[in-house]
Amino acid sequence: MVRAGWTGELELVDTNPEAVKVAEGLARKMAAGRALKVHGTTDRREALPGATAVVCTVGVGGRRGWEQDVFVPRRFGIFQPVGDSVMPGGTSRALRMIPAMVAVAEDVLKLAPRALFFNYGNPMSAVCRGIRKATGAQVVGLCHGVLDSARHLARLLGVPFEEFGYTGAGINHLTWLTKVRSGGEDIMPRLVALARERAARKLKVEEFGLMEWGGDKVTVPQDQPFTWELTATHGAYPVPGDRHETEFYPERFGREGAYYGKTLGKDAYTFEGVIAAGDAGYDEMKKTALSPDPLPPDWLDRAGGEHEQVVEIIGSIRRDRQLVCSANLPNEGQVPNLPRDAVVECTCLVDGSGVRPVVQEPLPEAVAATLRRRFEWAEKTVEAALDGSREKFVEALLLDGAVGSAETAAKLADELLSAHREHLSRFRG
Repeated sequence: MVRAGWTGELELVDTNPEAVKVAEGLARKMAAGRALKVHGTTDRREALPGATAVVCTVGVGGRRGWEQDVFVPRRFGIFQPVGDSVMPGGTSRALRMIPAMVAVAEDVLKLAPRALFFNYGNPMSAVCRGIRKATGAQVVGLCHGVLDSARHLARLLGVPFEEFGYTGAGINHLTWLTKVRSGGEDIMPRLVALARERAARKLKVEEFGLMEWGGDKVTVPQDQPFTWELTATHGAYPVPGDRHETEFYPERFGREGAYYGKTLGKDAYTFEGVIAAGDAGYDEMKKTALSPDPLPPDWLDRAGGEHEQVVEIIGSIRRDRQLVCSANLPNEGQVPNLPRDAVVECTCLVDGSGVRPVVQEPLPEAVAATLRRRFEWAEKTVEAALDGSREKFVEALLLDGAVGSAETAAKLADELLSAHREHLSRFRG
């Protein structure tokens, strides 16, 4: 969103010329009447010199590649509702994402060394770890999941969001809120009591509701049963919800995707529906961008985007104003019982000195144990991507836990490498 009064230059970069044209057309219409110069290019080296902030939303292979990350594992009986963070889909995606983002980081360090550098691309922890390990670039990872979940919890608990405070840590898409406050009052006991009440009520198939998702009518639970179960068990609230969290427990859901009488990625949180929605959304953006007409008056109401606070974060740093946010940064001791240097999603303070993590108490040990295994997976996945190593890819698939045997992991690895060969130059030969 382009705000009133904004000035400066906005460079839009994509390797696909059509995507550049669509993004540039939309941005020009959004910036109409404002002193903001908009320019698009397929060459980032043209755009980077002089940049003060670099924001990446890279998805190597696009939605067609994303489909293979999910459809290939299905042939092995592995079902994923998302497939971009963990399990075989997230591991496969990382092999494409990490080398591409390392190349971007190298250009940022060379051509815009003073720029703030943000990554939105998944799998978040592995991508940010790969960038920092290979280049040392001080990238900050952002995601809207924690903030959106906080808004949801404030509504659920009946407290004003302006008075709602929280502290959390974990890995992106499995971050645990350990403290929840309202006006300084500890309301975590209320949240845990609510979780125990809802977890005790076993979800029935008839409690799934219909909703439109990408033009499909699909069934989704009217609540978040697995989230409540985890909260009741551990006394901390995981975010951003069942659609992502189930993927971190493949021993419970990954094989055959059984989810309260439904199948993950099929009739519960349909993956095909997400892809269809993305294709339809792009077609609408293209039509709007290339039309001679101005932006429809209700465009921003219909397409507000996902709000990761990047604009507010940049503003806080530039103006030296304090802001609290969730961001993905290396663990330098802010979460004592998680691995050093692992990229954790945690509560942070922002001001003129940058984005700094808030030191927290240790996570519940059962939670930390699950996360430590995930960070081991992330490290092995980074090694596989940077080295172009099939053997390390197989190891990462086994560490993830969704694959039942070394033989299956090897076969799955080969099929995924074959499906994505055009984007995996480090693995060729």
